Amino acid sequence: MGKFVKVARIQDVPSGQGTMVEVEGLQIGLFNSDGTFYAIDNVCTHAGGSLSVGLVENGRVACPWHGAWFDLKTGAALSPPASEGVRFYPTRVQGTDIEIELED
Repeated sequence: MGKFVKVARIQDVPSGQGTMVEVEGLQIGLFNSDGTFYAIDNVCTHAGGSLSVGLVENGRVACPWHGAWFDLKTGAALSPPASEGVRFYPTRVQGTDIEIELED
């Protein structure tokens, strides 16, 4: 089991948007999809685009460079040109804090 680390506050990530957080040397995209928070690796597996600035809708995010879609719940690649998914991180809300789980 990992450890939960505070990465942001609820008000820092408006609904339908993402932000990039750096935690223990990792760049993680943190997303709010209709009030549910998700965390996945921030770098697209196709060409390195920053997922945190992509379009967020219906539990997915689109890479802003070439439009590959990723599932926010699992990190799975949903469409070309990405053929590999990204790592996902369990999230939880504690009061107004958003925390993600990192491996020990």
